[in-house]
Amino acid sequence: MNIHEFQAKQLFKDYQIPVPESIVVTSGAAAADAAQTLSGDGWAIKAQVHAGGRGKVGGVKIATTADEASTLAAQMLGQRLVTKQTGAAGLPINSVLVEKTSSIKREFYLSLLVDRHEDKLCFIASEAGGMDIEAVAAETPEKIISVFIHPAAGLQAYQCRQVAFALSLQGEQFKALQNLMTNMLQLFIDKDASQIEINPLVETGDGELFALDAKINFDDNALALHKDIIALRDTAQEDEKENKAKQFDLSYITLDGNIGCMVNGAGLAMATMDLVKLKGGTPANFLDVGGGTTTEKVTEAFKLIVSDKNVKAVLVNIFGGIVRCDVIAQGILGALEQINTDLPVIVRLEGTHAEEGRALLHNVAPNIIAAEDLDHAAEQAVNLAGVGA
Repeated sequence: MNIHEFQAKQLFKDYQIPVPESIVVTSGAAAADAAQTLSGDGWAIKAQVHAGGRGKVGGVKIATTADEASTLAAQMLGQRLVTKQTGAAGLPINSVLVEKTSSIKREFYLSLLVDRHEDKLCFIASEAGGMDIEAVAAETPEKIISVFIHPAAGLQAYQCRQVAFALSLQGEQFKALQNLMTNMLQLFIDKDASQIEINPLVETGDGELFALDAKINFDDNALALHKDIIALRDTAQEDEKENKAKQFDLSYITLDGNIGCMVNGAGLAMATMDLVKLKGGTPANFLDVGGGTTTEKVTEAFKLIVSDKNVKAVLVNIFGGIVRCDVIAQGILGALEQINTDLPVIVRLEGTHAEEGRALLHNVAPNIIAAEDLDHAAEQAVNLAGVGA
């Protein structure tokens, strides 16, 4: 789960991680009031969306007067911001952060995440802050330092000094960085985060360190333990179909293809998508209906798929182990009764009650096609979607 920058900065404040003075607003008039409240020589007007790269596409602008802050905020609010992380549709700007500007001497990168290869938490730091860390890793990897935190030993002082030396910090900045890293780690553990990123972490003209930006991702599997974090969710920033899928305990991710996929089991779903690609097509979604599914869940899953206007064909691939194939068939039939679609539906059923499932679908509608095997099913889906040879 993601949260907005202003929400992440409030958590930073709660854990004594220094951030600039700022106020979140939802109107141009409120932005002018915020600028006057914060005082100073300038303010950054920052679109609040769940995506990075805002500054490159007009999502971060500088105002030098309260009236200018009002104008810039009003221009952003109600628009959709398109960055390299949002896709072509972009994300809605429903609020902006008015933040007091400061004299910046240097910019750094600092993040904390789970390294699954090492089975440890890892601090990643770089003197090349304010840039895409992926580009730094590709072009100047020597500028990146990684520090792994042993779960039993915790963060050690020498590790903080190691990062401080890599960032060319001096004197009292060593202690400031140690406090900042210690508090980041405590926040990460307390709230079951999956990543905390500060890009950039800045050094001001007087040598102070603070987080100019803030990004926190949380482990969805631990959200039930954190009602305060759940309360921060902004569903307007999330895919509508993915949100609806969560209501029915379905694993659904929207993709950019035109072949809808309904599969049981994450591994089989990935294999099915790979096969679609191999045949020359592109999946429109990842959808795992799960092992203990019901007719109602299958119905909702099917309705989700066909609600995507990009979908030109639907591929159903079910291997009946725990889930019964006749349950899947009943779900498809239930969905077809509720919606009017002539999309071709290619169905491959194998396993528990597969024959019963195929019998239920036999000659029900001309757009329901029984496939002989998975390879044949994927080929038919690609051809009927109009993207195959």
